[in-house]
Amino acid sequence: VQLQASGGGLVQAGGSLTLSCAASGGTLTKDRMGWFRQLAGKEREFVATISQNGYVYYANSVDGRFTISRDKTKMTVDLQMNSLKPEDTAVYYCAHSKYYNMRDAPRDYDIWGQGTQVTVSS
Repeated sequence: VQLQASGGGLVQAGGSLTLSCAASGGTLTKDRMGWFRQLAGKEREFVATISQNGYVYYANSVDGRFTISRDKTKMTVDLQMNSLKPEDTAVYYCAHSKYYNMRDAPRDYDIWGQGTQVTVSS
């Protein structure tokens, strides 16, 4: 089973992008899913997570600008990113967690997608 992240790109500050995460060969996206981001040479950083029941939690840096959601028809987990800032520039990863309760540490996620680059120009 693999996760595939898509939707990254180049956008101007203040713009929007939507990332999407799909699972091939399974129904992982029904479980707790999360989005993380990483800059070269830095640790992977938590962005948002959604539980099986749809409860969401965000990092302070993106709360109010980003929205994580689950599309049950397409079986994807999406990250709508609005009011983007240059500091949002990173490689974004989606990930699956086997845990039911809220998790924001990368170590609590067991399956990772390949990453998609988001670049926000000033």
